[in-house]
Amino acid sequence: MISASDFKKGVTMVWNDGLWQIADFQHVKPGKGAAFVRTTLKNIKTGATRVETFNPADKFPKAHIETKEMQYIYNDGELYYFMDLESFEQIPLNFEQVEVAIKYIKENENAIMRFYEGKPFEVQAPNFVELEVVETEPGFKGDTATGANKPAKLETGAVVNVPLFIETGDVLKIDTRTGDYLSRV
Repeated sequence: MISASDFKKGVTMVWNDGLWQIADFQHVKPGKGAAFVRTTLKNIKTGATRVETFNPADKFPKAHIETKEMQYIYNDGELYYFMDLESFEQIPLNFEQVEVAIKYIKENENAIMRFYEGKPFEVQAPNFVELEVVETEPGFKGDTATGANKPAKLETGAVVNVPLFIETGDVLKIDTRTGDYLSRV
């Protein structure tokens, strides 16, 4: 159990029939009345956020989230298969469970999978990946002074904005948390 007075960023708890992570919190002691804790909560499964206030004495069950490094093996059209690197067990996930991360993960590469009560609920790509450009408009000489960008399609299907000098076949370093181009490799 965790009390509202012990809230910290990143703590996960079970509340209101859902699994919530504390994104932000503030202990408020008004001049009149009792103190309270104002929190911004993020639903781990749906991604929805909400602002709630709690009495500091309120208690909630703490949720224990397990993380494992898994290898993305293949996609059969409907399901995405990941393999546990320790037990070699294969776990199939649907598109909704992997849609944020899968656009940055190539087959046979590792990703982080998060579990709650033994069930996977989220896949996270590594923070930085190197992917090849498979399609982009050609750049023109002398077209770099404006700092303009153009879209480039990567080998995994993700589309990122890149500088005009990037060409098809270039390998790029991408920040998966923001989806931004960082550099050519």
